[in-house]
Amino acid sequence: MDSTTIGRRTLLAAGAAAVASAPHRARAAKALPKVTIHTARGVIVVELESGRAPLTSRNFLHYVDTKMYDDGQFYRASRTPGLPPGNGTIQGWPNPTIRRYPPIAHESTTQTGLIHDTGTISMGRFGPGSATADFFICASPQPYLDAHPDETPDPMHSNLGYAAFGHVISGMDVVLKILALPTNGKAFVKEMQGQILTKPVPILTMRRA
Repeated sequence: MDSTTIGRRTLLAAGAAAVASAPHRARAAKALPKVTIHTARGVIVVELESGRAPLTSRNFLHYVDTKMYDDGQFYRASRTPGLPPGNGTIQGWPNPTIRRYPPIAHESTTQTGLIHDTGTISMGRFGPGSATADFFICASPQPYLDAHPDETPDPMHSNLGYAAFGHVISGMDVVLKILALPTNGKAFVKEMQGQILTKPVPILTMRRA
């Protein structure tokens, strides 16, 4: 066997090895961060779209990694009027004693291409660029929470939507369980009347999965 044949076979073997390892590299490249939310009502696992919503995902993980959501709570269950049970959102926040990090810029759904569908996790905010640590999970599709830049803005610039950054991959039954809880709690603003949980659901811990 001459050196040319040996060289050709070596190249073919190397190429085959590269092709064989390509799926493993692709799977590794597609791996997205996951966070396990341990609540007093069960466990919710979310997967973050860190590639499509990098700023919002990084901010959320900052709070998770510094354990600032530990001893937080789900405090709000907003059920969609006129629709069957199971439609709406639940909202959580960190331990109220923590000092929050500075607000982050708004990552609109027009930038990320994400939508507020069943299981979407998104950031709560006042005006755009005011989001810190409050987040909510959609129990059903909520398209009005997406950006609609062609609409006339209101004082909250609701037409710019909210920053979706991931989705639930396990524990939607827990989301629905929280959404169905009584909401006779004291509202902070009139728009939240009838949406504050009578007994907030403790967030025990939040950790990367």
